[in-house]
Amino acid sequence: MTGPVGAGEADAPVDQDSRELVEGGADAEERAVESALRPRRLGEFVGQRVVRDQLSLVLEAARGRGHTPDHILLSGPPGLGKTTLAMIVAHELGAPLRVTSGPAIQHAGDLAAVLSSLEEGEVLFLDEIHRMARPAEEMLYVAMEDFRVDIVVGKGPGATAIPLDLPPFTIVGATTRAGMLPGPLRDRFGFTGHLDFYSAAELEQVLTRSSRLLGAPLTEAGGREIARRSRGTPRIANRLLRRVRDWAQVRGDGVLDEAAARAALAVYAVDELGLDRLDRSVLEALCHRFGGGPVGLSTLAVAVGEEAETVETVAEPFLLREGLIGRTPRGRVATPATWRHLGLAVPPVSSVAPVAAAQRALFDEAPQSPG
Repeated sequence: MTGPVGAGEADAPVDQDSRELVEGGADAEERAVESALRPRRLGEFVGQRVVRDQLSLVLEAARGRGHTPDHILLSGPPGLGKTTLAMIVAHELGAPLRVTSGPAIQHAGDLAAVLSSLEEGEVLFLDEIHRMARPAEEMLYVAMEDFRVDIVVGKGPGATAIPLDLPPFTIVGATTRAGMLPGPLRDRFGFTGHLDFYSAAELEQVLTRSSRLLGAPLTEAGGREIARRSRGTPRIANRLLRRVRDWAQVRGDGVLDEAAARAALAVYAVDELGLDRLDRSVLEALCHRFGGGPVGLSTLAVAVGEEAETVETVAEPFLLREGLIGRTPRGRVATPATWRHLGLAVPPVSSVAPVAAAQRALFDEAPQSPG
């Protein structure tokens, strides 16, 4: 086995993998790996103290009354623990869990089939609930409020609605875009919790627990290094932990220390702030090609060789949150933090303005005529 190498001696960055490392979403294979790391009880769940305490009261009160708890809506960016909390709700209630998602329910009949097969007290987890088809949403209103669905038999004037009573159950809805939920649906949830990004200290706790379950010796400095590159997201932290474990096993001494974390994440092109290839490409284009902006989104996307939607939905949210770019009516602009992160001198405003004006004239869409 070779000895540890420094970040500067690591292999060339693997750009095609870095985007997957820092995305909040997860595919089926990764969800299977995550399931082994998920906490089973609220007491084991790290972070989200306010939501955790509120949810604990809701569940404990429901158990004391011997009733099913109110329907629960969890919102927040991907990877923060919405699915884990849904599983914890079922475990704390001692109830079975049924899992489905909004995209899988495209017709009212799809939802009716799921609801009619629920047992009393069962927890139904609806992931990405905002993507459910409108006819199914309208059926869900009645099911959540009156525990009833109307099954339509036949078509046209001869169609008949047959009411079907449902046993009491609890819906746990999860959404990454709470603003897209219709008001009537949102109002039918008795408890709504919003999950925020984690602090570095909380992520270190997540990593310590995960490393113990994985049997990977993680040092305090190694956990701190991984945590600060994890974009405030436990899913990303656990993903980076597994990649550092791989590096330590193959090229190091098996210990996940700071040197191993730095070397491993250099291989996967994840820098000190958790930025990957796409993030840095956006920042470099903004500063080097457009003088710091402002520049239109479509022009910026062409400059980095990506679709405008990819730049807006994948790269921009984190860059905005970290204060590395700004949005103005005239386009995206680089902040002083952007220049400093790229190792560039922050230009005076007077030297940036002419460049930005020239770039707008060359690349941005033509301004609309007045009137």
